[in-house]
Amino acid sequence: MVKLTLGSFGDCFSSTSLKAYLAEFNATFIFVFAGVGSAIAFGKLTSGGALDPAGLVAIAIAHAFALFVGVSIAANISGGHLNPAVTFGLTIGGHITILNGLHYILAQVWGSILACFVLRFVTGESIPTHGLGAGVGIGQGLVFEIIATFALVYTVYATAADPKKGSLGTIAPIAIGFIVGANILAAGPFSGGSMNPARSFGPAAASGDFSQIWIYWVGPLIGGGLAGLVYGDIFIGSYAPVASSEDYA
Repeated sequence: MVKLTLGSFGDCFSSTSLKAYLAEFNATFIFVFAGVGSAIAFGKLTSGGALDPAGLVAIAIAHAFALFVGVSIAANISGGHLNPAVTFGLTIGGHITILNGLHYILAQVWGSILACFVLRFVTGESIPTHGLGAGVGIGQGLVFEIIATFALVYTVYATAADPKKGSLGTIAPIAIGFIVGANILAAGPFSGGSMNPARSFGPAAASGDFSQIWIYWVGPLIGGGLAGLVYGDIFIGSYAPVASSEDYA
């Protein structure tokens, strides 16, 4: 079942919430600066040539490393979402209120936009945007983004949001970074492997190209929402309180 909670305006502007928004802004800026920067660097080194297997691997690794760091530095303050699809999936499961979630998303989007405009200024290069690969239809691209984002948000739930995560919580940023890197390797040549509306919106704003941006909002939000429903309802929602006399070794 969906566990949406509206929240209060007072809580949205509390000191704790404001610090969380700033943490999301900063961490998303760092993630996008490194991720988009790696794509710009590849284009610079190859004189704007087409993405090759080595370049795809390098960009996937850069995103995985940057997301690992971004989640790690924000986890204790905001939870380390860095992604509107993650925030939406966690909102569906009742882990964050709707009002706080909307502010998280605004912070993430603005962090991404600023990172891309800074990159355009310091590199003097055009900002690469997400787009469907040659021969890839809109439906195919949407399914790629839905599945990839489902895997990402499912991983977030399993390693960070699940109350029974135990020691897995200490490796959550690594697992989250790894699934993003793996999905970029799988989906990159087809849908771009975004999984993150903020990651796609920043380059679109800096380049002025919004032609396919809707795909990178609709697909990830559907995937993130489905992951929130599946993991939050089927697994977390089915947990029963442990009897006080029950002992676990």
